[in-house]
Order: sequence, then structure tokens, then C-alpha cells
Amino acid sequence: MTESLTYKQAGVDIDKANLLVDRIKQITKKAPRSGVIAGIGGFSGLYSLDVNSYEDPVLVTSTDGVGTKLKVACMADKHDTVGIDLVAMCVNDIAVQGAKPLFFLDYLSMGTLKLETAETIIEGIVAGCTTAKCALIGGETAEMPGLYAPGDYDLAGFVVGIVDNAKIVDGSEIGVGHKLVGIASSGLHSNGFSLVRKICFEKLNLNIHDSVDALGKTLAQELLEPTKIYSEILRHLLKDFPVHGIVHVTGGGIIENVPRVLPATCAAVIEEGTWEVPPVFQFLQDAGNLSADVMRRTFNNGIGMILAVPAAVAQNIVEFLKAMDERAYVIGEIVAREPGGAHVTWE
Repeated sequence: MTESLTYKQAGVDIDKANLLVDRIKQITKKAPRSGVIAGIGGFSGLYSLDVNSYEDPVLVTSTDGVGTKLKVACMADKHDTVGIDLVAMCVNDIAVQGAKPLFFLDYLSMGTLKLETAETIIEGIVAGCTTAKCALIGGETAEMPGLYAPGDYDLAGFVVGIVDNAKIVDGSEIGVGHKLVGIASSGLHSNGFSLVRKICFEKLNLNIHDSVDALGKTLAQELLEPTKIYSEILRHLLKDFPVHGIVHVTGGGIIENVPRVLPATCAAVIEEGTWEVPPVFQFLQDAGNLSADVMRRTFNNGIGMILAVPAAVAQNIVEFLKAMDERAYVIGEIVAREPGGAHVTWE
């Protein structure tokens, strides 16, 4: 008789997965739990929606991943920040419409389930949810032998938020004369890492743990700096100031993302040199011999969020943000767009 095969022999360890679920149940207790009815481990998550503070509540959703920044985390064997990146990339996308994040779900897939790595990743997700003040309501951890290279994994997330219909920020009120206020990024965030990796590890042949004089730190420390979470910053700002458009500067940079909120008759003029650019961007530009256009279309270049606001309140908003220990700058203005003209220009 032939030997009876098991799922574990095929590369999937159900007992290990169950052990991880038990650990996750303890980890997620640290995250906000308001509204959560059921605990981790069920077939689905249950959330009690409190709409008493909303006249006409609208649910807002977004999903995203961390991209090839995960390869850098694997190279450094440092997995405690990519969960923060995951939450940030999702909640920042709904925050730009004025939404408050309610709950988050994650999807973690590995070729071979490594308990310590998975636990560390999820601890980062909990940290991100805590900063964003949203609940981690559930998720999925999958073991998929043969799908990934040894040590690799993938990570994706999904967030649901809420906003009053009358308070949705959609860019429709942006007009000529509005000023653009930029809020500083924490670094590269989670975009452009395919180019970053090509420059650092192929062209320069650097090791992930090498110290880089131009950065004043190791490459791992710089590249794995987590994406800034702006949801609470924007929530406080929207209480006190008129903000008619908000841009999350992600893949495509300022050039590709600003037009997503502009009316067809408007264009943005960005004033170069009006904000402090972190050293990592100059380092990459010099090392990769990158043109200004490539830099602008690939990286955030030091600005993670852009607000379109009436000129009369622009400086007050900058001061308000600085009082919150945020670096903020007036970086441009809205002008009339000529038919067929560019949506974004630089001066």
C-alpha cells in the first residue's frame, strides 16, 4: 500500500495556523475595539455602526498593499513596520475624503508560515490601527507553498470608514486662487520601491545594513521608515478650517495624484524649493541619475498630503499643523487651466 499523504507534507501546517490565530487574538486586544461585536477567529467580523453623530452617513472604503517594500523588509529580516505601512496606505486614501476610519482587515500570505514573522507583522498592523483609531476586526493568514520564493510573503489590507454626506471632501469647490498646503512625509512611504531597489542593490551593490553617509543612517533604517498616517491630523484640521480638496501623494507622485481632485477648469502650480526635501530623495536622484520628471512621477519627494484651501486660511493652517508638530508649507496655488493644458506645472 502507498503511504497516506497529509496536508502538512504538502506544505500547509494547520496546527501552526491555529496557533497563530490564538496569538493574534491576544495581539488585537491592543487595538481600538469600539463598535466591534465579535472577536477574531470567526468566519466574518461584526461591527455595530453608530450613526447618531451623522445626518446622512456615507461609508467610504479603500484597499491597498505595501508593494515591493516587502522585499526590503525580507532582506533586512525586519517586519515590525510594514504593518504600519499597510494601514497607512489604506486609511490615508479614505481620510482625503474626510472619512473617519472605523475598521480594518488584513490579508497575509506566506509560502511557509513563520509564526514569529507573522506575529511581528500583525503587531505592526495593530500599531497602525491604534494610530488611526480604527479597529482591527479580522483578516486572513494563508500558507501557500510553492507560490512564493523562500522567505517572501504578500500583505494587503482593506478599510471601511464613515463621513457625513455634507462633509465629503471631493474637490468640487476648488477654485482659482486657492493655495496648496503640503504636509511633510516621513520619507519614501511605500511607493517607488522597485526603482529604489534597482538603484541601491543593483547599481550601487549596497547591503541592506550598510550605513550611508548621505542619509546618516543605515539603508534599512531609511527604507523601512513607515508611511505616515494622516487620518487623525486631517480629522482635527477639518473641524476648524475649510479644506476643499485633499491629495494623498502615493504612486505617481504629485504630478499624477493632484489632478485626481482638480476640477477640469483648474490646474496646480507647484513652487519648487518651498519645502524641505529629505536627504533620501537627493541620494536616489544622484545615485540613479534620475531626471526631475522621473523623481516627480515616482516619489512623494517629502510631501505626503496636499490640501487645496482658500488663500485667506492657508497660513493659518500651516501654523495649526506646526502646533501639532507637523511640518507644513504653502507649496503652490490653483490657476485657470488652458484647454488641453497640463494639470500640474512647476515653477
